[in-house]
Amino acid sequence: MTTADDTRSRILAAARELFAERGYAATSLSDIAAAVGLTKTAVAYHFHPKDRLASELLAPAGEDMITLLGADAGDREELVTALVSFAARHRAVIRLLLEDLAGSDDAPPGSPGEAIRTFRNEIFNRLAGPDPDGPARVRSWALLGALQWGVAQTMNLPEEEVEAALMEAARAILPPSG
Repeated sequence: MTTADDTRSRILAAARELFAERGYAATSLSDIAAAVGLTKTAVAYHFHPKDRLASELLAPAGEDMITLLGADAGDREELVTALVSFAARHRAVIRLLLEDLAGSDDAPPGSPGEAIRTFRNEIFNRLAGPDPDGPARVRSWALLGALQWGVAQTMNLPEEEVEAALMEAARAILPPSG
């Protein structure tokens, strides 16, 4: 017998996959319903409006993001390792957020884009360090861009493979400090 929790889990799994594949805006409740074998009305019963689906999918990444920001900064290498692991673990969420990431600089106060901008800027500041010179700024932004696109465009690869390749790229982009 299928329970409401089973149905919600199936809907969330389908939404995660479709959002990661097509993007949030290009995925409708009807698409998700078809993937799960339900009616649009059944999906809407559990998640209406569609934003509730996205919020529930984002929650674990948000909790990990808060942990990452709250952790003792330590050295830059520890931060890079934690950041790469975060990006590989939450690839589907990063892919989902790509639309918002692009517009986060202009996002109004109180919007999800503002939260994304705040996280991004805090990570940049920790990577670049205080009063970074031009090359340090370029390398730090390059690393963030590599992580963003490196995870969003590799959804079909195993997480461990993505994480290992991203660590190698991160070390090449942002060599150890010291």
